[in-house]
Amino acid sequence: MEQSAYQVDKKDTVATALVQIFIGEVNLRGAKSNVITALTEIPKGHKIALSNIKPGEAIIKYGVAIGVAVVEIKKGSWVHLHNMKSAYDSRSSHLDVNTGVPMDIQYE
Repeated sequence: MEQSAYQVDKKDTVATALVQIFIGEVNLRGAKSNVITALTEIPKGHKIALSNIKPGEAIIKYGVAIGVAVVEIKKGSWVHLHNMKSAYDSRSSHLDVNTGVPMDIQYE
């Protein structure tokens, strides 16, 4: 199966994985057709970085800033709660990256 991701707007710094992505070549569709190399596995529906993104820089999707990088993100890497924070939901930085379970609440 072809590995592919979709870039919504030409200003976007991320694209959405259309399938589960494994390390290797990814066909970029949408605003800019291109081929990039995935450095990490990326779950279907999640974001892949289209360029290097420095801490504090905006994550652009749909042509608008949806979040901010909290660490350096290399081109081809998975972009999610472990390396960015939402511009709209400050609570997102407290959720488990895989399950979405809040990590800032002690359950007994």
